[in-house]
Amino acid sequence: MNREEAFNLLKEYVKEDSLIKHSLAVETSMITYANHFNEDLDKWSITGLLHDIDFEMYPQEHPYKGLEILREKGIDEDIIYAIKGHGKKEEERESLLAKTLYAVDELSSFIVASALVRPTKFEGLKAKSVKKKLKTKSFAAAVDRDQIKESSEDLNMDLTEHINILIEGLRNREEDLNKENLSLL
Repeated sequence: MNREEAFNLLKEYVKEDSLIKHSLAVETSMITYANHFNEDLDKWSITGLLHDIDFEMYPQEHPYKGLEILREKGIDEDIIYAIKGHGKKEEERESLLAKTLYAVDELSSFIVASALVRPTKFEGLKAKSVKKKLKTKSFAAAVDRDQIKESSEDLNMDLTEHINILIEGLRNREEDLNKENLSLL
C-alpha cells in the first residue's frame, strides 16, 4: 500500500477533521524520524497515518479493531505491531518503529496545540515554549505528560532534542500540506 492509498483508507474510517489533522501530524513526525534514523519513509508514513484508523468508529476497541482492518488490507505485520504498541502503556514496544510511534503520538498533537495559541503558529516555536506548556496541567489536559517523558527516554532521546526535531518536521510539512489544501493547524 502506498501513501495515497493509505490516506484514502484513513478517510473511509475517519471523518472528523481534528482526527485527520492528528493523523497527519503523527505521520509527519514519523516521516521526520524515518529521515533521522534512515528508515523506510513509506512504511513510517503509513504507520503514522493509519495508527488511529479505528478511533472514531470503534473507540472502545481501539487500537485492536484497527489491527483487524489493517490485516484485511494486507498491511505489513511490523506496522501492525507498532500500531498495537501505541494504544496502551502496557503494550510491548521492541522495534524502533513501535517506540517511535509511541513517542510521537501525543507529543505531535501537543506541539500543534502549542503552535495554535501563538500568533506566528510554528514560526519561532521553540522546545522551551513547548516544555513550559507541558508544565501547565490545564493546557491540553488530556495529554499524559509522564508518557511523553518516558517514551522519549525509551527512544533514547533527550526531551528537548525530541521536541526540536518534531517542531522542525511539523513546521516544514505544514507548508507542503497547505499546497494540498490540508493543514496540521
